[in-house]
Amino acid sequence: MAANPQDAGAWLDRVLGAAAALLLLVLMLLTAADVVSRYIFNWPLRGAFEITELLLLTLIFAGLPLASRAGEHVTLDFIDRALTPGGRRLLRRLIDLLCGAIILGLAWRVWVKADKIAAYGDTTEVLRLPVSPFVYAMALMVAITGLVHLAKVIFPGQDERAEPVFDPDKIGPT
Repeated sequence: MAANPQDAGAWLDRVLGAAAALLLLVLMLLTAADVVSRYIFNWPLRGAFEITELLLLTLIFAGLPLASRAGEHVTLDFIDRALTPGGRRLLRRLIDLLCGAIILGLAWRVWVKADKIAAYGDTTEVLRLPVSPFVYAMALMVAITGLVHLAKVIFPGQDERAEPVFDPDKIGPT
């Protein structure tokens, strides 16, 4: 595994980024194959919609820890201007602590729901794919996201700026 928090974060970024890229590629190929087979051969792929739903679910939740780690969530910074640099750092840590605790609570509830889904034996309508592994994957990604926020409390990183910066020409976080 990783020797320090930065290595662990880089490893997480690489693994989840590669998984997200692979999921996106599979979604693209599946959609293209379904469109071609549906409109050219008049033969839609059986269960393509279900597979697309499950892959999208997995893609979204695989991206959640990446967005949290990169600080790419929507933020409101109107309070930041009224605080000192130390106050901003403290506020950021408190917010990450609160987010981590809430998100870990959500992960626990999603895991409980996955247990119920597994006990019921829920499957998709057409292909009869079991749903519970995808819900367990959701719970795992939500838990990783919570841990990312808690890790940011302990290891805030070098990207923590003393002054909030707004650049209208930059697309992305400010």
